[in-house]
Amino acid sequence: MYTIKNMMEELVQKYYEKIIDELNVCRCEKCKADVIALALNRLPPRYCVTEEGKIYVKLKELEIQYEVDIVAALAVAAYIVKNNMKHEERDCKDEI
Repeated sequence: MYTIKNMMEELVQKYYEKIIDELNVCRCEKCKADVIALALNRLPPRYCVTEEGKIYVKLKELEIQYEVDIVAALAVAAYIVKNNMKHEERDCKDEI
C-alpha cells in the first residue's frame, strides 16, 4: 500500500522552526498550528507517493523561489494570527 504525503507540510514546518524568532508571533501550539495551516493554504501542495517523489520535492526545495514563497506565506500567516489571536496573551505560556 502506498502512502500519499503532502511534502509541503514538512517543508513549511521546517521553515517555521527556522524563522520563528523573526515572525514575532505567539509560540503556543495553537498559534503555531494556525500559522502553519494559513501558510499551507497559501501554497500549492506537493504530493508524492514514492521515494523518487520525495527526492524531487527536496531538490525543488533548493530553488530560491521555493524558499521565498514558503517564508512569505509564513510571514503573512504570522501577521494574521498575531492580529487575530484566539486566546488572550496572558493565557499563553509560550509568549513571544
